[in-house]
Amino acid sequence: MEQTEDQGILVIIPAFNEEETIADVIAEITEEQPAIDILVVNDGSSDRTSRVVKQTKARLIEHTFNMGVGAAVQTGYRYAVKHGYSVAIQVDADGQHLASELYKIIAPVLSGDSDVVVGSRFLGHGNYKASVARGVGIGFFASVVSIILKRRITDPSSGFRATGRKALLFLSEIYPEDYPEVEALVLLHKKGLRIDEVPVTMAPRRGGKSSITTSRGIYYMVKVLLAISVDLLKKIK
Repeated sequence: MEQTEDQGILVIIPAFNEEETIADVIAEITEEQPAIDILVVNDGSSDRTSRVVKQTKARLIEHTFNMGVGAAVQTGYRYAVKHGYSVAIQVDADGQHLASELYKIIAPVLSGDSDVVVGSRFLGHGNYKASVARGVGIGFFASVVSIILKRRITDPSSGFRATGRKALLFLSEIYPEDYPEVEALVLLHKKGLRIDEVPVTMAPRRGGKSSITTSRGIYYMVKVLLAISVDLLKKIK
């Protein structure tokens, strides 16, 4: 098993109605990387997510009502900054992100080679297959972000990513609220931070269901494209 030294690393798990999977996700991260702290941000769940997390060793912050994944992740980033963590890792609560591959996205940040590392389902020899609608959306934004960053980006919507201290300080103050992953890459690029991708394997969801339907997927594409257009006109301090 690959291990990382304890350098103030925090795993942030945004969770909304993930009672079926959250305990296993926490247990697998703890087994694989016992030196890493885990924070679950319960984003107004109506199920037993909070109760399940309290039975683990993970730390818990609760939103009174559902604010969306962007707000949940930013809460985690603010916690990481406040408590002096040097690296924060976003991990989904549905079991798609494998604890055994955490080291892949941590290593380039710890070495100082990258400020943000995104785990890509489409690099290497992974067998991830997206639905037609999701695949179209991912491909579209991969092209848009690649043009903006002037380098190939394959999986801009991946929520499996590691963030170093400079990026943490930035994103704790400025983070997109709705469908944030793609827009965050544009903001990080404008800030002059280094973004890299590494190949990872992604498993099927173990429970619950995706919130992105075909209609929401179209809404997502239009909203994020508009947000990116506005971001490109902004001055980033």
